[in-house]
Amino acid sequence: MRLHRLDITAFGPFGGSQTVDFDELSAAGLFLLHGPTGAGKTSVLDGVCYALYGAVPGARQSGQGLTLRSDHATPATRTSVTLELTVAGRRLEITRQPPWERPKKRGSGSTLDKAQSWLREYDGAAGSWKDLSRSHQEIGEEITQLLGMSREQFCQVVLLPQGDFARFLRADAEARGKLLGRLFDTHRFAEVEKRLAERRRTAEAQVREGDAALLADAHRMQQAAGDAMELPELAPGEPGLAEAVLSAAAVARATAREQLTIAHCGLAAAESRQAVAERDLADVRELDRLQRRFAQARERAALLEERADGYHQAQARMERARKAEAVAPALELREAAEAEHRRAAAAEARARGLLPETFAEAGAAGLASAARRSAEELGGLDSARRAEQRLGRLVAERADLEHEERSDEDVLQEAETWLAGWEESRAGLQQDVESAQEAATRAEQLSVQREPARKRLAAARQRDEFARDTDDAQRQVIEATERALKARAEWLEVKEQRLNGIAAELAAQLTEGAPCAVCGATEHPAPARKDAGHVDRETEESALAASQRADEQRAEAERRLAFVQRALAAAQGEAGDTSTEELAAQVEELEREYTQARGLASALHTAAEQLRQAERERERRLTAQREAAVRTASRGARRDALDRERTALEAELAEARGDAGSVAVRAAQLERQAALLTDAADTARVAEDTAQRLKDADARLADAAFRAGFDTPGAAAAALLDDAAHRDLQHRLDAWQAEEAAVRAVLAETDTAEAARQPDADVTGAERAAADAAGRVREAASARDAAARRCAELDRLSARAATGLRRLAPLREEYDRVARLSALAAGTSADNERKMRLESYVLAARLEQVAAAATVRLQRMSSGRYTLVHSDDRSGRGRSGLGLHVVDAWTGRERDTSTLSGGETFFASLALALGLADVVTDEAGGVRLDTLFIDEGFGSLDDQTLDEVLDVLDALRERDRSVGIVSHVADLRRRIHAQLEVVKGRSGSVLRQRGGG
Repeated sequence: MRLHRLDITAFGPFGGSQTVDFDELSAAGLFLLHGPTGAGKTSVLDGVCYALYGAVPGARQSGQGLTLRSDHATPATRTSVTLELTVAGRRLEITRQPPWERPKKRGSGSTLDKAQSWLREYDGAAGSWKDLSRSHQEIGEEITQLLGMSREQFCQVVLLPQGDFARFLRADAEARGKLLGRLFDTHRFAEVEKRLAERRRTAEAQVREGDAALLADAHRMQQAAGDAMELPELAPGEPGLAEAVLSAAAVARATAREQLTIAHCGLAAAESRQAVAERDLADVRELDRLQRRFAQARERAALLEERADGYHQAQARMERARKAEAVAPALELREAAEAEHRRAAAAEARARGLLPETFAEAGAAGLASAARRSAEELGGLDSARRAEQRLGRLVAERADLEHEERSDEDVLQEAETWLAGWEESRAGLQQDVESAQEAATRAEQLSVQREPARKRLAAARQRDEFARDTDDAQRQVIEATERALKARAEWLEVKEQRLNGIAAELAAQLTEGAPCAVCGATEHPAPARKDAGHVDRETEESALAASQRADEQRAEAERRLAFVQRALAAAQGEAGDTSTEELAAQVEELEREYTQARGLASALHTAAEQLRQAERERERRLTAQREAAVRTASRGARRDALDRERTALEAELAEARGDAGSVAVRAAQLERQAALLTDAADTARVAEDTAQRLKDADARLADAAFRAGFDTPGAAAAALLDDAAHRDLQHRLDAWQAEEAAVRAVLAETDTAEAARQPDADVTGAERAAADAAGRVREAASARDAAARRCAELDRLSARAATGLRRLAPLREEYDRVARLSALAAGTSADNERKMRLESYVLAARLEQVAAAATVRLQRMSSGRYTLVHSDDRSGRGRSGLGLHVVDAWTGRERDTSTLSGGETFFASLALALGLADVVTDEAGGVRLDTLFIDEGFGSLDDQTLDEVLDVLDALRERDRSVGIVSHVADLRRRIHAQLEVVKGRSGSVLRQRGGG
């Protein structure tokens, strides 16, 4: 990851817009970020972190980002941070704007705008930026995936806070574990410890739950067995509980089975005594039943004797009814004839009431003769009815002719009016067609001119753009040339300094007794010494490489200038000298004329279609005019013929209808009169026939009553019974006879008469004895059932307890295994001799890697004196695994890092931070970190140590890295030429960049 540019506006102490060119600062490899306290040095680093992750490190991030806004900014200026960087071979630009509480555009007060983010990527082939996303979540996921580290890891690896690592050196194992856990994401191992502990607690709870269930079953067995079972005094989880419970349950089951056998014997004896009592009770009840049966029979016989007269009267009434049944058919025939005669007489009266008074005394024959005369007169009106119907059709046809005549007159008038304006309408439509055709021709001509004009305008715009690029390229060539000359001068200066101090460099290679490479002497009494500004070979080679890179950049800038100049010449040749604005105006005018012509040409089809429709309408109206004239000529002859036929029919109908309003009315009168006369004649004949049948029925009824023994037909009718009365009377006779037979049968029974002679039966005493015997049986059965239930319950509970013990055995084994693993991972097991937790074990391995990586730089900073080593020894009663010691090569002793002095602590923490950066970078997938920042701590170093530390930092450039040092130390401003100074003032801080490149 390499930073290129940072733009911040209204952010932190910066009230306006500030820009940091990291490319220029990174050219020197080492640059200094300095400024007075509170000026905003840390805010520059916060801007980098906020652009990448949308948040700033540590406690400085609060709320929704509103606190990031500068108090010095004007209300109309929005807070914004833009970072341009290269990561994983991709050049990206990230812009973030936190929420902004701005003044309302209308009215008073303020409104809150939401936070916004943009992510763009530079397309080298197209030479332009392309948008990737505007989503906060998508941008965060993309950056985290590319960098391979979280915000906390980035702040520890890229923004190296020396104070945190100094505390890390002096911290205890727990504090170190928290920091390393955040950096290396080892919470999954802590989750393993937690899961093992949870599984141990779960398994322990299941075992205790199983023992509790077993003890609960034991209590239930004790309740079922009563005093026959004693429970062990053991709690759930204690050993021996299961065996004690099973032994007590076996004793309780044996006792319960003995009690069940005794209860069976008692129940058999009680059932035998109950059987004897039941037989005695049955005999007494039978005797009581027979005695009551005999007494009831005597009472029923006395009651029959009292009701004998009523029975004889009912017998006589039934006999008269049987005789009257022989007369019933004649009675029914006479009633039917009488009803039929009444209906016929009423129908005759109704029919005569509808006739005129002239027919009131006429008989059936006279009425029939009058009906025939009316029918004959009605038949003579058929011809007149047909004439009347024809007259109606003539009138309707005459009206249709008048309606057609009026319609044809309207058609003729409308056609004449429309045809009068035809020539003018046709000329207008023809003009529309010709105008549209001209517009279409014009549109085709303009279409041919459009594309060349567009190409010329595009070429003019490219010409202008290439002209600007040419200016930029020329400026870049000048700047690159200056940088190349400057780099070459610096290299020559460094080379001269090295040559001046080459004696000291050669003297450093002298060995006592070995010949000198220059003079060949074996004694070296006064070898040259390196001064403070000595330049070694590596520095000279670095300056030479910088000079060569500057030359390559100058050549590249010149090649780019040549390419842009060629492109500019090609664009000028195609666009000419006309300005872009004039060409754009010409293209716009062509487009406007083309659009207008296309709009007019689009009406060609519509105009032609309207002309064709108008010509078809003219032909249609001419045809309608001719047809209307023909119909008018033929309509006069038809009207005259209809008038003559109408006069003849009216004369014929006047004679046929007489006084009636029409022939149809006269015919209706005759039809109704004939129907009424026919109906009256029919009803008169029916009335005469029914009167004769009624007379014959009276004679037959009188004869039948005399033969049956009745004096009159009325007496026979009175003796008859209807079906309900007959059934009731027969039922009473049958019931009396059945009762009499039943009483005689009971009184004749031998056992009933014998029981009546014995003393009264004592049913109450026998029932009491039987009830006592049944109670004793129930008591014995209850005792037997209770003993059986006790045995069954004890068997069930014992089987359940045994099943529970079998099911609990695997759980107990699982608990023992999980408990051992949990204690081992938690560091509480006796097998874990160093009391080291699983997460601490993993972190110890990471710490060992960090210590090894840090030692490489620490030895160089301390001139080979100090080495960092990881220690897994226990401290006091605490757990081991995250100890960190320093080995002093001068004394040969190993001691804790907390014993280091202030300066030693600084370069030890710096070495630790750099080593941690390397390890975390490898952990994150090997993402290259080309830009690092180191915060404070240099003031505690002496000059020699400071030189050694700067040499280590300068060596980072070997990997093409750039390192930014954040410090107040004034001596660093002299040693480091590339500087970014933060200057604070009343209106906010500003950035000043110098000495880069």
